[in-house]
Amino acid sequence: MEFYAQVRRSVFVEGLSEREAAKRFGLARETVRKMLRYATPPGYQRRQPVRRPKLGPFTDIIDQILNDDRDRPRKQRHTAQRIFDRLRDEYDFSGGYSSVKEYVREKKLAGQEMFVPLAHPPGDAQADFGEALVVINGVQRKAHYLVVDLPHSDDDFVKAFPAETTEAFCEGHNAAFRYFGGVPRSIVYDNTKLAVARILGDGRRQRTRVFSELQSHYLFADRFGRPGKGNDKGKVEGLVGYARRNFMVPIPRFAGWEELNAYLERKCGERRGRRLRRHKETIGERFERDRQAFLPLPAVGYDACDKHTTRATSLSLVRYRLNDYSVPTRYGHREVLLKAYVDEVVICCGSEEIARHRRSYEREELIFDPLHYLALLERKANALDQAAPLEGWRLPEELTRLRRLLEARLGKPGKREYVQVLRLVEDFPLEDVAAAARRAVELGTIGFDAVKHLLLCRIEQRPPRLDLTQYPHLPAAQVEQTSTADYLALLAPGAS
Repeated sequence: MEFYAQVRRSVFVEGLSEREAAKRFGLARETVRKMLRYATPPGYQRRQPVRRPKLGPFTDIIDQILNDDRDRPRKQRHTAQRIFDRLRDEYDFSGGYSSVKEYVREKKLAGQEMFVPLAHPPGDAQADFGEALVVINGVQRKAHYLVVDLPHSDDDFVKAFPAETTEAFCEGHNAAFRYFGGVPRSIVYDNTKLAVARILGDGRRQRTRVFSELQSHYLFADRFGRPGKGNDKGKVEGLVGYARRNFMVPIPRFAGWEELNAYLERKCGERRGRRLRRHKETIGERFERDRQAFLPLPAVGYDACDKHTTRATSLSLVRYRLNDYSVPTRYGHREVLLKAYVDEVVICCGSEEIARHRRSYEREELIFDPLHYLALLERKANALDQAAPLEGWRLPEELTRLRRLLEARLGKPGKREYVQVLRLVEDFPLEDVAAAARRAVELGTIGFDAVKHLLLCRIEQRPPRLDLTQYPHLPAAQVEQTSTADYLALLAPGAS
């Protein structure tokens, strides 16, 4: 460039002619003339397309290979080297590798998709799931977190779940709408099976039953991206990665999912104070325009659960996703409705709720409520020691001692009376039943009737009145009738 400037300066400043400048610098006059025409070297400019006489007959083969690769996994597509090898070995190509490489590069660049910058009006949203590792109660788990993004303001909401399920999808929407204080006018999704049951031939989506219920409850419009095209909802795709990098690095550790989600909501709230590139307002300031465009929240949220109709087995168990949950034995063999929420499983028979359990995300686990089996154990007392539903049921020491005394006093019938005592927990707090059992042992009134009487007296706050004739093992009290003549002895001399 310095030499180029010297040539131009010699002519325009020093006044040399083109002939003199060419002679001084050893250049052709035409070269000097071009240098005077441009302030900077224009570079080489091709006027005609590159001619590839050897490659020309093989370009259709290369084009077909590249077209076929579009339907194959990225890691199993042809490289330029592999295409060159095939042309040489299978088609007797005699040209060089560089011509093949250049042609493949041009075709791939020409085939890359271009995008139009989009404007996002207030009140619209995008939603998607992401995955990240978390530690819950000391155990490393994979969290599936739902991100709902507002593209106009860049505000977002993140909520994590143990699994990407229908009930998690719906509960995530409930929580997001509560956080935003309203319902977006429309939401863009990918073609998740949680929302789309089937893509019809004309591109229309057949929605799942639960998603249709959710949409009817909140009245938002839905839009779906093209299959496999994440750029159709690029805002939320970016926020999925942002949440993973910024909210979950290092790996978050919490005692439970509630604590984790409280932390994620707090991080989303803190983000509202940021001012992003090309914007003069903070996220929170722009969010106010979103809020004004929202639909109002309904009085109650959507019942975010997965409903299944099934039948209780002879073991009084109901199966859901490879796990078994107990119901009271009187509902065995009957048809029930199971409602699976994110945190719990509720089982109903008709209009009555008959069981409620914590939700398990393990496999082939048995979840029992011991109270469901006490009525059956009262009739089958011999199964008391081997009853699986009672394993792990931590009972107060007072009840364990009462059982030993009952069996020592009554033998086999003592087991049945002990189960009757346990059945009091169906209607009364366990601590009150344990206190009544402790008082019965102190009084020596070992039996179900005494425990029940003492329990009712404790709750009603009245003194107990036990009929001791019901307990023949206690020593009888001998009380003789008093005679009036006995009082005369008090009047005798020396009587004190």
